[in-house]
Amino acid sequence: MAVPSDRPFPPPPPVPRAGGPGAMGRPGDERSPATVILLSIVTCGIYTIWWAYRAHEDVKQYSGEGVGGAIGVLIWIVASFVSGFLLPAEIEKAFQRTGRPSPVTGMTGLWWFPGVFLIIPPFIWLAKVQGALNELWAGER
Repeated sequence: MAVPSDRPFPPPPPVPRAGGPGAMGRPGDERSPATVILLSIVTCGIYTIWWAYRAHEDVKQYSGEGVGGAIGVLIWIVASFVSGFLLPAEIEKAFQRTGRPSPVTGMTGLWWFPGVFLIIPPFIWLAKVQGALNELWAGER
C-alpha cells in the first residue's frame, strides 16, 4: 500500500529553448547587406534610421541586452559614430550568449571613422554588421 506524500509533485523539467544556451527571444529578420546599402544611398540615409532602429531593437528582443530601438535611433541621429561601436558590441554579446564566435566586435566601429573623409568605409561597416546579424539569425532558425 502506497503512503501518501505531503510534498507536491516535483515540477516538470524545463523545456530547452531553441537556439542554444543563450537565446532568449525570437531571431530578427535577415536583410541583404546590398539591399540595405542600396536603400541607404537611394534615400540619402533616411533608410539607415529605420535600419538602426530595427537592428538595435532586434538584438534587444533577442538577447534581452542592449539599448533597444528608440535609444539606438537617438544615438544614431545624435552621434552615429557611437552607434558604430555600440551595435557591433551588442551583436558580439548576443553571439557570446549562444556560444558561437562573433564575426564583429566593438572595434568594428573603426570602419566608421574614415567615413568622415571617405564614403566607402561606412558601407563596409554596414555590410559587416548586417552580415553578422544575418549570421546570428540564421544560426537560430
